[in-house]
Amino acid sequence: MDAAGTLERGLTVLRVLAGEPGRPMAATDLVRATGLARSAVDRVLATFAHLGYLRFDGRQVRLTPRLMELGEAYLAGGGLRDALSPEAERLAEELDESVSLAVPDGEGVRFVAQFTRRRTMAVAFRVGDLLPAARCAAGLALLDPAAPWAVDDQLVEPGLVAVAVPVRDPSGTAVCAVSVVSHTSRHTAAGLREHALPRLRETVTRMEAALSAPPATAPATAPATAPATAAAGPPAGAEEDRSRAAKQELGAGYLQSLARGLAVLVALGRPGGATLADASRATGQPRATVRRAVQTLERLGYAAARGSRFVLLPKVLELGYAHLSGLPFRAVVQPHLADLVARVHESASVAVLSGEDIVYLARVPTRRIMSVDITVGTRFPAYATSMGRVLLAALPEERLDGIAVKPLSRHTVTGTAELKAAVRRAAADGYALVDQELEEGVRSLAVPIRDGSGRVVAAVNVATHASRATAAALVRDVLPELREAAARMEADLAFVHGPAWNGALPEVVRLGR
Repeated sequence: MDAAGTLERGLTVLRVLAGEPGRPMAATDLVRATGLARSAVDRVLATFAHLGYLRFDGRQVRLTPRLMELGEAYLAGGGLRDALSPEAERLAEELDESVSLAVPDGEGVRFVAQFTRRRTMAVAFRVGDLLPAARCAAGLALLDPAAPWAVDDQLVEPGLVAVAVPVRDPSGTAVCAVSVVSHTSRHTAAGLREHALPRLRETVTRMEAALSAPPATAPATAPATAPATAAAGPPAGAEEDRSRAAKQELGAGYLQSLARGLAVLVALGRPGGATLADASRATGQPRATVRRAVQTLERLGYAAARGSRFVLLPKVLELGYAHLSGLPFRAVVQPHLADLVARVHESASVAVLSGEDIVYLARVPTRRIMSVDITVGTRFPAYATSMGRVLLAALPEERLDGIAVKPLSRHTVTGTAELKAAVRRAAADGYALVDQELEEGVRSLAVPIRDGSGRVVAAVNVATHASRATAAALVRDVLPELREAAARMEADLAFVHGPAWNGALPEVVRLGR
């Protein structure tokens, strides 16, 4: 397969998978949907699996949060989300209504940021979703940017109302629209306009001032018209082309040109775009290889030239971003729990702190005659559990003073001083081992799960009956596997609840609440 054709075929497979994310698909389904040969589909899927963009669940394939790095490249490089989100989030809090940012994309508008309010009737738009421009307030505002504002009176869906104002860049071009969205149970269209428009206009004024600030510029690079002798390979000091090692390891089943093309897509996601030399340096690929990938991305509508630089376009978000960005916490960690259980042959769980208790969010049990009977939603006192110890270790020590420590077994810690010592030990070790303190015979080991900023948001544990493994054996044999599972969870959560996340984990997940 030629390099450009391979990248195009790979993106075709991604679009099909992203178009029906709730429908289980196997390779045979993708052959029918794309018209590609089975051998081509198999090689594309194998390459995506190696890149971490999908996982095999039996014969079916499922997209993984790692794929969001493609959409993140557009969102970070475009700059609008990061520049305007603080003002949009403040507006949502002031008005107590949902606020969205949307950009033009062909005949529609695509959402690049959402700040929703938690209600029974909640707005279900997701970052990456595309709506017809003529059927929503944001689209109407961008179709007629000369108009001071636009209103959607139940055009998209009965009961939904919205008011939007265009946001202009320093040249006067309407580059996005900010919308306030509500429901007719709260406001009529006219009532929402009266309620929101004054503050919405003030917000847009501040947003336009933010866009007028000097932009971050990419480091100076060689001009796009470098001498032909420099085009044969990557510039001096370039990153290593990681696809070479993968090709040597995996052989014919790995499509190096597909992996290289996607690496170029990610490399274009920088403020102001990237030159061919920039992308060559970032990927370690020869400039001619980069040029072919960029030309394919341009032809498919994922990139465009801006002078000597190339920028990503909103269409990149169609590659699974909307579905993946909306994944609940449990759906992200559950596959990694299942893998952990398959490796250690013991039950594993993920829990969060809620007050002085832990609450189980996800669990994969083992099938045994005698097993630990716990279900999602189960609550236990944090002080007597391994997951509770690592979660408490992330809090100020004075928060432990108010915890009433009661004996649950003959092994339970018996006082605040002893609890503090155990929590300090968990913080220093990076894990907690609790030996039959919750219940006689139950022994468990836990490590923290952190978000992209390093904040502890959950914990993962392995629990077993004391007769099956000693405490020392758990630390020796299970702790490395447990830490690897936590690292994989953190890697996925960094995408799902990273730059695109506005803090909307379930309320119970917010540590210490």
